[in-house]
This record gives sequence, structure tokens and C-alpha cells, in this order.
Amino acid sequence: MADEAHIAVTHLTMAFDDYVVQRDLDFSVRRGEVFIVMGGSGCGKTTLLKHMIGLKPPVEGDVLYDGKSFWTVDEEERDKVKRRFGVLFQGGALWSSMTLAENVGLPLRLYTALGEQEIRDIAAYKLALVGLAGFEDYTPGEISGGMKKRAGLARAMALDPEILYFDEPSAGLDPLSARLLDELILELRDTLGTTLVVVTHELASIFAIGDTAVFLDADAKTQLAVGNPRELRDASPDPRVRRFLTRGETDGKALPAGVN
Repeated sequence: MADEAHIAVTHLTMAFDDYVVQRDLDFSVRRGEVFIVMGGSGCGKTTLLKHMIGLKPPVEGDVLYDGKSFWTVDEEERDKVKRRFGVLFQGGALWSSMTLAENVGLPLRLYTALGEQEIRDIAAYKLALVGLAGFEDYTPGEISGGMKKRAGLARAMALDPEILYFDEPSAGLDPLSARLLDELILELRDTLGTTLVVVTHELASIFAIGDTAVFLDADAKTQLAVGNPRELRDASPDPRVRRFLTRGETDGKALPAGVN
């Protein structure tokens, strides 16, 4: 796995009006790794994702893709960068009136000149990659929650992105479905070389798939640690990080309120 920084967050400060969410965030994501954004409820994990994918500009700092600024360029240049990544939102964000194949084919209709049969074939292939072969003509209301997440992932993969972002992918899933989704994430990394950024507070997923992680703290309003999740759990010098990664078992202390 290359050490090259595929994504770099530099001196980033996030705020809503006068309320600072996080300040001075500074970390990098290597090409082809699974990078975890973790922390307790309300620490700004999803807000950080929005800054990284172009939904919200930072108060200060920048996000770099392959060393090039994302936020100091014009909108046209930023749109070109956005084509390089896909996003899986919490609920899958599928259109309920469309079939799975139509949902997956939507980005292809919007951003390519492919014909309908080509789009249909690519959609079927992407659904097959996530274990949904044969479900092309089902609607989101006809499948389970775990299948909706996988269909959302197929759509995020429609344009062959080099980076995939996930916002709480295990939310609302039973343990088995969550584990199967984790296995799928690892398969994407291993077979396609995709860089994956995963926002989550689920310890099972953090340890199962994370190569590197950044820990955001709601009280300190900044990152407290960056590193391999298991190493941070066992040896982080900050007890807040160790408590989060052991669910309060470290040092005999309970977790702060609101962390789940």
C-alpha cells in the first residue's frame, strides 16, 4: 500500500455561524486504505465528511486531493474532483419510485453519454459486485435494510470512483448485515484498490476494517489522535481515546455521556 497522500485535510476548522464544531484538523489518507473518522455523538464526524465531499466549505483550512486544493479552486474544477469519488449516505438515499437498476444507472444518465442498454448492463454489473444480482427490477421498498445499503453502494460505484465515502454504513443494520457490509468494504479495497473513508462509531467495524483512524472529540473540539485503531486502543497516551475504543473499560472509567 503506497504511502502517498491521496487525501489531505490541512488546518481545517468547521463552524456553524459562531459555533465552532472542530478546529485545526490535520491528517492524511493514503491511497488504497480504509480510513476511519471516529468519535462520540455530536463531535462533527458527518460534518467533516460534508467538508471533504464539497457540501460545506470550511471556515479555515483546505482539503487536498493528490496535493491539489479542493476549496480554493473554482466550482468547475471542484466538480471535476467530485467525479472522482462516490458517497454512501446513512439511509442509502435511494429513490423509492425507481428500481435498483434505475437508481444505480442515474449517475450514468446524468454524467455520461452512454445508451440505455449500456447503462442497464453497467447497473446490473455494479449490483452483482455488491451481491444483488437478480434484484435489478426490485424497488427499495421491496428489499431489506442491508440490501438497501448495498444498493446505495452500487450507485456510489456507478462512475468507477477512486475514492468512496461512507456515512455510518452500519447504522440500522443487524450485526450479521453489518459484518457482511464490512467484508464488502474490504473486498473493494483489496480487489479494486479503492480509497475508502468511513464515518462510524461502531467498534466492531472500526477494528474489522480500519487501517488508520482519526479521533474527533466534542469537548476539545479538535482531533486527539491519528493512527491504527488497535494501536490507539492499546497505547494511545490520551485516556479519552482509549476509553472510547474500549467502551469505558480502560482505567475502570465509564464513557462520557452521549457516546454510543
